[in-house]
Amino acid sequence: PAPYLLMTACPGSPWSEAPPAEAERAELRGELGRRVARLHRVTGPGFGYPSGALGPLAPDWRTAFTAMTDAVLADARDHRARLPRPADEVAAVIRRGAAALDEVTVPALVHFDLWPGNILVEHPREGKARLGGLIDGERMFWGDPLADFVSLALLGDIREDEAFLTGYREAGGRAGFGTAARVRLALYRAYLYLIMLTETVPRAVGEEHERRVRDTVAPELTAALDDIEELGRDVEST
Repeated sequence: PAPYLLMTACPGSPWSEAPPAEAERAELRGELGRRVARLHRVTGPGFGYPSGALGPLAPDWRTAFTAMTDAVLADARDHRARLPRPADEVAAVIRRGAAALDEVTVPALVHFDLWPGNILVEHPREGKARLGGLIDGERMFWGDPLADFVSLALLGDIREDEAFLTGYREAGGRAGFGTAARVRLALYRAYLYLIMLTETVPRAVGEEHERRVRDTVAPELTAALDDIEELGRDVEST
């Protein structure tokens, strides 16, 4: 009774390996925005990971996301991952911002790993470059579409990607950045960065690679936690 996902072969090479020319970038980011918006129109029967790895789907997003962050923090403790703040302290900060999660009432399909390595670009001999597909959906869950904006602007700020956001909104995607939305973005940043820091241990990536990840990701996790604390107070007060 194991589930399977069957996919057709997607043309092209990862954006990170064969980036488009600067003149084509804005058009491709716009098309990427439209594709992600269509992806987010797919909805599920509940919140969380469909694999059941963390138990049954939850009826609300706060319950599901709390289970997801608790699981990665448990892994961080077990593997003694080097986090910039103690795991218990990180958990407390995340809970402080949890009220913002209650705005999410529809479980949408979230890829959650849309960094340039998982976005294929096809470079035909003649004509413009075009998107070949989105791959590697192993981290997919049912949740808040806003969560995809983290990997789409990995270690950056999606609000600076005007071409992507224009395409996303053109295709019906909702991309507002009020206080509660920014708290949720900070929560999702923290979750992804916890995964990135923790997974270096069981994957045995080597000391040099682990140090590189720690040097780049740990400050971003700290910034996300600071944002949750600062913005979360505004959400609680309203």
